[in-house]
Amino acid sequence: MTAAPRRPRAETPPDTPGRADLPGHHDLSGRPGRSRHVPLYGPGLDGDGLPALYERLRAEHGPVAPVALAPGVRAWLVMGYEELLRVARREQDFSHDPRHWRLLRDGRVPADSPLLAFVGWRPALMFADGRRHRRMRSAVADALGRVDGGELGRLVRDTADRLIDAFAGRREADLVPHYAHRLPARVVTRMLGADELVSRKLAEAVAGTAAANADSVHAGRRLERVLLALVKEKRRAPGPDVTSWLLTHPASLREEEVLHNLVVTVVAAHQTTKNWIATTLRLLLTDPALRSSLDGGHLTLDEALDLVLWRFPPTQNLPGRYALRDVRLGRQEVRAGDMLVLGLAAAGRDPRVLPACGHPVTGNRAHVAFGAGPHACPAQPQARLIARTAVEVLLRRLPGLRLAVPEERLAWASSPWTRGLAALPVRLAH
Repeated sequence: MTAAPRRPRAETPPDTPGRADLPGHHDLSGRPGRSRHVPLYGPGLDGDGLPALYERLRAEHGPVAPVALAPGVRAWLVMGYEELLRVARREQDFSHDPRHWRLLRDGRVPADSPLLAFVGWRPALMFADGRRHRRMRSAVADALGRVDGGELGRLVRDTADRLIDAFAGRREADLVPHYAHRLPARVVTRMLGADELVSRKLAEAVAGTAAANADSVHAGRRLERVLLALVKEKRRAPGPDVTSWLLTHPASLREEEVLHNLVVTVVAAHQTTKNWIATTLRLLLTDPALRSSLDGGHLTLDEALDLVLWRFPPTQNLPGRYALRDVRLGRQEVRAGDMLVLGLAAAGRDPRVLPACGHPVTGNRAHVAFGAGPHACPAQPQARLIARTAVEVLLRRLPGLRLAVPEERLAWASSPWTRGLAALPVRLAH
């Protein structure tokens, strides 16, 4: 890791007092006793309980709330839709480079913290700003753009059929481990130019990284080792795949940059698409009106997928942004060096942008489920194609599916970052 960038000079803009002793200011320096920061960690956090937590935080603090990501590790959770867009779009005020993070610079984040699997600096587009970001993003976007949509659709359908064949003869199946988890892992691995053995290793490592527990850092290292071997193989024998296209792109990415941009791409693509597929299936199995609208042609599958992105986005919270100067955001005084977490799920429920009924309008794609601004996810078209095809094939092959347990007994994975089911047990009609 290179040396941390020098902290910007303490320059206070006209509308920003930037003083730690202002009324209502919440100190994020790690000093105890200034205010209560709600924990966004621990076994009690899952996809079922987080929405209520966001609304409590919104009621108490407004669109930006002080939270703790680990004991003594404090940050701001940006839950307001407009505030989130401001943070995502203004690189001059909010950097993606964690070397600006004051707690990390001051040594207050342990080297073995699970957080570092997500926010530890690496030479990848997710952790760069300005020209460096644009250079790497152009390579990643171009490589993904070279994936033929027709071929990708056929690959997803073939993969979906083979996975369904494995459990179609049973009375019951679990659609998370047997379908939603395996399908994107296999498809993304093929896009990278790897085989099924690599697919299994990647899926295990990604799941461990996203768990946000004591093994996250080790899982992240396993993921890097698998992908480094793939990069070296493609350097020797390139093919028509994303890894090879990254290696030969005119942006001339170093091998280290190719590796870490693949890490970011694999983690984002697998976890997001897995949760998107599983949540869409859950909604169609538990909401008869929605399913009837889909079956009757009053609602398209893409519109159903967009409703999921508004109401239950696959990524709950996206770390992190780092304030480059003191700035007022919502009702809070954010200090230079503070971390901000984009509350994608909470922003999608911001009452200031939803209709009076509290539900998004069908067909509205102004959600922030894939981020916003210069760092919006470059793989959105591929993710949508994979999710849409996966749901479409399953509903066509197994039209009589129904839940095997009451909806309230569905188990959610415990993670502050993603909203995903741990299991989706179903009964098959024969």
